[in-house]
Amino acid sequence: MVKVRIWGGLRIHTHGEAEVEVEAQDLRGVVAALGQKYPEMKPALDSGVSLSIDGRLYTNRWFEKVRPDSEVVVLPRIVGG
Repeated sequence: MVKVRIWGGLRIHTHGEAEVEVEAQDLRGVVAALGQKYPEMKPALDSGVSLSIDGRLYTNRWFEKVRPDSEVVVLPRIVGG
């Protein structure tokens, strides 16, 4: 199981839980597992979220591996310019 920290406004979909556990081997699996575990979060996941592993932010790197001891954070999509 991978511990996933849920950041900010996304916590409403996890009933306020800041940390949840899912079974996943990569970032794509984390997003899929969150959508299955919390169906109300799926629209937010589909519209885009930002993901980090051990403090490093990944954009469109869905097959980046996660380990059970990784710190995975899911936060609303970070945009800027």
